[in-house]
Amino acid sequence: MSAINIRKLGKSFRYATRGIWYVFKNEQNIRLQILVSIGVIFLMIYLRVSLWQAIILILVIASVLVLELINTIFEKMVDILRPRIHYYAEVIKDVMAAAVLVTSIAAVIVGILIFAPYFFPR
Repeated sequence: MSAINIRKLGKSFRYATRGIWYVFKNEQNIRLQILVSIGVIFLMIYLRVSLWQAIILILVIASVLVLELINTIFEKMVDILRPRIHYYAEVIKDVMAAAVLVTSIAAVIVGILIFAPYFFPR
């Protein structure tokens, strides 16, 4: 087992930060998703949701954001191939966008199920 190379770890964090910044600057959807995520986190704190509800909300937020990052990766890879070359290039982009959409819809449903009792108590 070797020691942790701090310089290498620092480079990894810089690369990751650069990737997040690229997506933030160039992808409108992730900016919207981050804005909504901040709102959800504010509501979690303000309403003092239970620990298990907070964990679920954080996991749902992370899944949407990670899937958006993966979607951007696929879009850029397909762009290298030039969508005009093959019909499937367009299909890949559409299916990845659909995956983000399905995850986002599921996240909204989870949010409604968790927050509804706080706004409409029985």
